Amino acid sequence: MLIWERPEPAARSSLSPLSRDRIVRAAIGLADGDGLPAVSLRKVAAALDAGPMRLYRYVDTKEELLDLMVDAVYAEIPLPEPLEEGEGDEADGADWEGRVRALAHGLRGAALRHEWFADLLGGRPQFGPAALGHLEAILAALRRAPGIDEDDPNALMRALQAVNGYVLGAVRHEIVELRAERESGQTERQWQAASGPYLRRLIATGRYPALAHLVTRGANQEPAAMFAAGLDVILTGLAAPAPA
Repeated sequence: MLIWERPEPAARSSLSPLSRDRIVRAAIGLADGDGLPAVSLRKVAAALDAGPMRLYRYVDTKEELLDLMVDAVYAEIPLPEPLEEGEGDEADGADWEGRVRALAHGLRGAALRHEWFADLLGGRPQFGPAALGHLEAILAALRRAPGIDEDDPNALMRALQAVNGYVLGAVRHEIVELRAERESGQTERQWQAASGPYLRRLIATGRYPALAHLVTRGANQEPAAMFAAGLDVILTGLAAPAPA
């Protein structure tokens, strides 16, 4: 039986209070501080001043604990109000682009607060209630996109993959850069300055004209602005009317 279907064990009054929520919060604290390698049932039990065997009444494996942690972070992402069936495209609730943007930026914010979160996304779907709520919200919004035939589930799946692929890729890139800054002691701009002479020599050979165009004419953007601009590219394509 999946963790989502198993009832919470009854508390034992003679022992220190324990619950799945307390276990998950302790595990998130460890992961936020030292990354996923810091999370184990033994270490979580120590943080809660409890014996490791007590945790097995609440979770069977570390994988279940990670699933619970992921769902707890999804629960931090605000969801838009549900769309009413038959709601018109001009209604406030049918602002599909605004809804997708809000959900995407919400996921980015959650990942920046909990960098390990992005490491656990991108595989098989998460079945926790908060994760499914997030998925339902983005699917409901994408069904309203002009470029999607709402009766074609394959078109909806392609749109979901495009949005999720961009969001997850962009967020992971940003987190990798943050980790590189911490480990190297160099900011991205400092690294670019140090690499600049080498890159200019390569560009001078004429073998990389597209790269030269980007490097010499492109402007540095802050991560939030870059994320929003890339998301706009995806949404612009979905906003184009579907072929008849």
